[in-house]
Order: sequence, then C-alpha cells, then structure tokens
Amino acid sequence: MYQFADLKLFLRIAETGNLSSAARDLGLLPATASASLKRIEQQLDCRLFERTTRSMRLTQQGELFRAYCSSALQALADGEAALNDSRKALHGQLRISAPADWGRNVLRRWLDDFQEEHPQLGLTLQCSDYRSDLFRDPFDLAFRYGRLDDSALIAQELAANQRILVASPAYVEQHGAPKTLDALRQHNCLLHNLNQLRTNIWRFPHAQGVTEITVSGNRVADDGGVVRAWAVDGRGIACKSELDVKDDLRAGRLVRLLPQLRGPDWPLYAIYPHRDSVSPAVRAIIAFVRERLREDGAVAV
Repeated sequence: MYQFADLKLFLRIAETGNLSSAARDLGLLPATASASLKRIEQQLDCRLFERTTRSMRLTQQGELFRAYCSSALQALADGEAALNDSRKALHGQLRISAPADWGRNVLRRWLDDFQEEHPQLGLTLQCSDYRSDLFRDPFDLAFRYGRLDDSALIAQELAANQRILVASPAYVEQHGAPKTLDALRQHNCLLHNLNQLRTNIWRFPHAQGVTEITVSGNRVADDGGVVRAWAVDGRGIACKSELDVKDDLRAGRLVRLLPQLRGPDWPLYAIYPHRDSVSPAVRAIIAFVRERLREDGAVAV
C-alpha cells in the first residue's frame, strides 16, 4: 500500500527534477527519499524516472502515474477539508450547473439529501447541456461530462463513464437489435443537438483507432433528458452517458445494445474557477457527490 509521504515525494521529484532538492523541500534526508522512491517503484514494478548525474526525468510510465497520483492526493486533500468543513454549519448560496439529464434525475435527488444535512445552505441548480462559462456566469461549481478544454479552470475527475447505445425493450421487440455498428444505419437514431451541432456521427474507440458511423433519425433535441425519454418510450436508439441511464437499465426500461463495444470515454468532472478561493460548501458538495457515485456503483476516482 502506498504511503502518503511517498506519493508527495514522487510528485515533488517530478516537479523539481532532482531527488535531493525534493527531499530538502519536504524535510527529508536524501537517503530516506531515495528509499521512499525505490519503495514506490518496487510496488509498481516499473521505473518512474530516467536518472542522470544531475537530474531525473519522468519515464512514460512515470508520466501516466503522475496524473493519477496528483488526482488521488487532491481528492484526499479535498476529503480532509470537507471533513473539517462538515463540522461547521454551511450557509450562503451555492450555485451549481450540471448536465440536463443527470442533473434533473440524479443530482437533484442527492442535493435534497445534502441540503437536509445543511439546512442553512441555499442551492441554485441549472440543468443544461450548454456549458456555462464559470468566469462569466454566476456559478460556483459545474459538473460536466468529457475532458476539460479550458486549462484555466480547476477540474477534478469524479467518476469514469462512457457513452453507450440503448433502446427500450419494446423498440427491440418491434425493430430488432443491431448486430453491428453498420446496422445502426437501418435504425431510427435519436440525435442530441448541442450548440447547433447535430451529432449524427457516433464514434467508438478500439485498439486500432476509432470507428465512426453516420446515423439518422426523425427526432432531434438539445436536451439529453428528452433524448433519454424518447428512448424509454420506444422511439429509437440513443447514444447516452452510462451515468444518465443507469437507473433505466436496472429497472429494465432500457437495454444496452452492442454491449461488447466500448463507447467513447465521457468521465464526469467537478469544475470550478480557482482552487484557492473554493468555498467550504463547494468542497463539501464535491466530496458528497463523489461518495454517492461510489455508493451507486460508479467507478469513482
């Protein structure tokens, strides 16, 4: 099991490129730091750094581990801060933006429970698939699907997620289930129009790259919740976030199609403008949602 101090040292070496300098910054003896790094590499069974007489540079494996290590330590720090904050009464107004479907059908219920724990806290929830500008729009926190484009924002990955193909049992009974991606061209596909872009090209990654399939259908919506409702009503096939349709799959309202295919990665993030100015309420709700995702069976990060 990794030790907290070992991971901090690894990140500091990655930042400074020098073991002795990193050890000094953390108040460690060079020999202690060297043993700590060796312990991590033995646990991972790989070299994290390329060593020269003057510097240390991350290997490819080291770069990969660094991203996860940084997220893990930040999550621990946020969890510790949230625990400290939970001992205090949260108050004021928390303004949140979330994807339309997940926000209305999942997050809304969780926020009810959160607010019962913190009755002095007011909540404003916007459910929309249009991405808010957190520097311009009056939101303290946004939950978003997909990788972050704006590096000026702070993003915490909360849960792994992917887009999957779904339809209702009634639709499958009437029209059959597609056996291949090409067969989707023969089906009525429910399209999600976002930012005036009609998303009729569905992409599926695989070991050799990405397969693109152009689909068509007689229904288009700019709201993911409407697309999901159409699918539940048997109107066609939808390509939806797995987190959006988890309850429908459990209840049998929807079935997954072509389950052998992995859909595009679509992780859920918590995003806010500045780490230094994040409020106790924002830290608390992020920790709360992360725990609810874990309890709900999502692969929480």
